[in-house]
Amino acid sequence: MLSNSNVFDYINVMGAALDATTKREAIISNNIANVNTPNYKRKDIRFETELKNAFIRANGDSVDFRVKDLDLEALEPEVYTDYAKLSYRYDGNNVDINTENGIAAANQIKYNGLMEILNKNFTQLQSVMK
Repeated sequence: MLSNSNVFDYINVMGAALDATTKREAIISNNIANVNTPNYKRKDIRFETELKNAFIRANGDSVDFRVKDLDLEALEPEVYTDYAKLSYRYDGNNVDINTENGIAAANQIKYNGLMEILNKNFTQLQSVMK
């Protein structure tokens, strides 16, 4: 029964998304730590857009086939400098603590949601295997 299921494909995609949220949390923490560092520019990652584009490029007429065809190895979150030419202050720094805290909260909600879904999937797998 499990061999015909794509549950593991979905779990792998959610695992990649969890990795991205963990990486984003580290980047946000670094941004906050550098809130008073002159000329520091905030960093972020690109993951959601890359996942969406990979999903669009994947072959298949159904979500299951597209998820199965995703190249998760190519979905490495890319770190980039956000608004490199923008500064909020005279010292050249572009980190706004309120923005970072908001992004951190949204990232935590995303992480918690992904964990809840993964836990439900594993609970269902356990009940099937009993």
